[in-house]
Amino acid sequence: MVAKESRKEPWRYSTAGISIALRVTPRGGRDDIDGIEQLSDGRSVLKVRVRAIADGGEANKAVLVLLAKSLGVPKASVRLLSGATSRLKQIAVDGDPVRLGEDLRQLASAKSTDQGN
Repeated sequence: MVAKESRKEPWRYSTAGISIALRVTPRGGRDDIDGIEQLSDGRSVLKVRVRAIADGGEANKAVLVLLAKSLGVPKASVRLLSGATSRLKQIAVDGDPVRLGEDLRQLASAKSTDQGN
């Protein structure tokens, strides 16, 4: 009965755009979005990996650039809300929330592997 709940999307809509819960892997070998993962506490996150190291904010910058490029928005439209020194982050993306949600859904579904289902 809980299987459908695990499909929860890790982003929330607002009038200005969308906020995304991420789990970032710095020094991940490539800059890429790896799909959606459910954390042990039940929250869903978008898995992101970047080549940059987690030093001096380099990985955070790489994450913002990757998301801007992947979603087709200007870099200035993507900002870090929380988690500057953590693997778990909240990112805000300004723009049309419906289009951003659709784009994220396509990016995540192309990479997600249904391990639990």
